[in-house]
Amino acid sequence: MARLKTAVIGAGKMGSLHTRIYSELELSELAAVVDSDSAKAGELAEKYGCEALSSPEELIGKVDAVTIAAPTDSHLKIAAPLIKNGIAVLIEKPLASSVEQGEEIARLARTKGVTVAVGHSERCNPVVQAMDRLEIKPRFIEANRVSPYPFRSTDIGVVLDVMIHDIDIILSIAGSPVKSVDAVGVDVIGQNEDICNTRIVFENGCMANVTASRLALKTERKIRIFSSQAYLSLDYFRKEGIVIQTAPNVNVVEWIRERQKEPGFSFENVNWPDLLNIENLKIEDKEPLKVEQSAFLEAAAGKRRRPIVTAEEGLAALECAYKILESIKEKAWQ
Repeated sequence: MARLKTAVIGAGKMGSLHTRIYSELELSELAAVVDSDSAKAGELAEKYGCEALSSPEELIGKVDAVTIAAPTDSHLKIAAPLIKNGIAVLIEKPLASSVEQGEEIARLARTKGVTVAVGHSERCNPVVQAMDRLEIKPRFIEANRVSPYPFRSTDIGVVLDVMIHDIDIILSIAGSPVKSVDAVGVDVIGQNEDICNTRIVFENGCMANVTASRLALKTERKIRIFSSQAYLSLDYFRKEGIVIQTAPNVNVVEWIRERQKEPGFSFENVNWPDLLNIENLKIEDKEPLKVEQSAFLEAAAGKRRRPIVTAEEGLAALECAYKILESIKEKAWQ
């Protein structure tokens, strides 16, 4: 199998993870690590046996596929010359620092016919992929993503840093354009919002309530999905989930009604979960970042139709995120 020459731009935390995975994937021949900090680039390059470079332009003509794990405001500047030279690009989320810049990246991907993926790695979480196989049509979605301060991404707030994961997932399963957004956010200790709650309404009637915070004392990443077919409760962090499907449980309420008619019957010792047919979601425990990068390289090599999250999907998540930020500004606390 012909391997693609790969590189990572950015030698920080995410860059080091991408570098490790490129060094492990069968389809990848890791060629370089790029960072303006030559010491950081050199350390990572030495660890994984590749070249250390200081400028993204040095990659042109040397590699086939690149991951950009650099600050968000540099994404377009770095990606544009690479795409123009036919190099496939995986851009860590968010796609760009503005909708206009995201539109330009998506436009370049279309016009040049180059694979551009966006690093919404939560879409590759085993629980999300297991949920996708159920083909649920949601009516109401509730997502909570809270954690202690991450000590990174200080240039953006919690919406573009972590909520955008849930925005991307929700857009992918709602199956409808966004109709309206209503949000509130507070910058408690940083210059950007540290906590946000938003209500997203879709044109098909689906509704989502999403909360994100980076001020919590513990990490929780959960989503609950309600539909006429089933109720799903998923825990991204623990990589587990349950499904309560409609068909096996249609008689539960009727049983309760019948018991209510019985003189002297008490529900005191009735355990609600015991009445239900609850299925554990069948999950294949794979590393999300490795699933993401593998799909990206396969798309770049023409072995699959598209990466898991395309530039257009990354742009849609970015557009929704900025609608949320606009709503926050409209309700700015005095």
